[in-house]
Amino acid sequence: MQTVEERVYRLEKVLEDFILSVGIEFNKLYNSQMRTEAEMRAFKEEMRAFKDEMKAFKDEMKAFKDEMKAFKEEMRAFKDEMLEFKKNQEEENRRKNKEWSNLAKKLGTLYEDLIAPALDSVLSNYFNCEAILEGQRMLRRKKGENYEVDAIAACKDKVFMIEVRSTPRIQYIDEIKEKSQRFFEFFPEFKTKKLYLILGSITFPEEVIKYASKQGIYVMGWRNWDYMDILNFEEIRE
Repeated sequence: MQTVEERVYRLEKVLEDFILSVGIEFNKLYNSQMRTEAEMRAFKEEMRAFKDEMKAFKDEMKAFKDEMKAFKEEMRAFKDEMLEFKKNQEEENRRKNKEWSNLAKKLGTLYEDLIAPALDSVLSNYFNCEAILEGQRMLRRKKGENYEVDAIAACKDKVFMIEVRSTPRIQYIDEIKEKSQRFFEFFPEFKTKKLYLILGSITFPEEVIKYASKQGIYVMGWRNWDYMDILNFEEIRE
C-alpha cells in the first residue's frame, strides 16, 4: 500500500509534467501568434505599398489622360487649321483659274492654255483613249474650199473633232453638228475610226449643256473652277 509520501510525489510529478506540457504548448501558441502578427504586419506593409503604387499609377494615368486630351485638342486645332488652309488654297486656285481663263480668252489661246493641258487625261478617263495624234488648227483644202478644225485628237479606234468657243451658245452646237457631217470628206485618213464631237470653253450655261447632250456633243470646261472636265458625259454616254 502506497504511502502518503509516494502519492504526493506522484501527484507532484504529474503536475510538473502537466505544467511543462502546458508551457510547451503555450510557447508554440505564442510563437505562432508572433509569426501571425509579423505576417500581418508584413501584409499590411505590402498593402500600404500596393496602395501607394496604385495611387501613383492612378496619378500617372490621370496625367496621361490629361496629356492625351491636350494632344487631341491640339490635333483638332491642327485639323481645323488644315481644313481652313485647304479651303483658302482651293479658293485661291479657283481665283487663279478664273484669271487665267480670262487672260486666255483675251489672247485667243483657250485651246493651248485650257483644253490641251487637260485633253490627254480627259480622253483617257472617259473614253479609254490614249491619244496617238493631236493637232490644232487643222486646215484642209479641197477644190478651193477650206475646212478647218480647231483641234483633232485620235487613238486606235476613235477620233475627236474639237471646237473651241470663248462664249458658248446654242447656235454653235448646230454649227458644229453640221460641220461634222463633212469631217471624213476632208480627213479621210480617219474613216475607220468613230467620230466624237467636243465643244470646249471656259464655262457653259445649263441650257447649252442640255442642248449639246441632246445632240450628242460633249462639252468640256471648268468643273466648279477646279479642273477641266467633260461636263455631260453621263447624259450622253452610250
